[in-house]
Amino acid sequence: MKGIVFTEFLEMVEEQYGLQTVDYIISHSRLKSQGIYSAIGTYDFIEMQTLIGQLSEKINIPADDLIYTYGLYFFKALTYHHPTVFRSYSDPFEFLASIENHIHVQVRKIYPGAELPSFSILSQDQNNMEMVYSSDRAMYMFAKALMEKSFEYYGKKAHIELIKLNESGTQVKFMISTIQCNNQNKSIS
Repeated sequence: MKGIVFTEFLEMVEEQYGLQTVDYIISHSRLKSQGIYSAIGTYDFIEMQTLIGQLSEKINIPADDLIYTYGLYFFKALTYHHPTVFRSYSDPFEFLASIENHIHVQVRKIYPGAELPSFSILSQDQNNMEMVYSSDRAMYMFAKALMEKSFEYYGKKAHIELIKLNESGTQVKFMISTIQCNNQNKSIS
């Protein structure tokens, strides 16, 4: 897993729960990296699972809820570091439909060796989309948060339901429908 995912996670933990919590989860995790991450480095996903597990125990919030919250937070990093990617699209469905064949191709150029989830579109029209998320990491709540923030970015509101296609959550079907919002401002605060 790319280091930016770790650095942004620890930044979020510090902002929301304080530096002592960051120190606590690192010191109680027995990490090979010792909790020292570079945004451009590559680290074992087990370390992220361990950090999330330690944070979940420390603050008594389910891991899936933390992963979702982190996805909401991480979206800001994506729009900050890669604004042209978002400006290349005018609609959230167009953006989501391009993940596999455009966005992930660009991500792999920037972060060689990145292991990314796959997204298969089952159906799509102007206001609805069904897609299947597949990843051994089962971070589908992270994906859901990024989808929601994508709709917000493009000035639309989405209703996103999900169905786990297997117990582990490595395959999840997303059913997305939109309702137009009044906010057409393409920025995230």
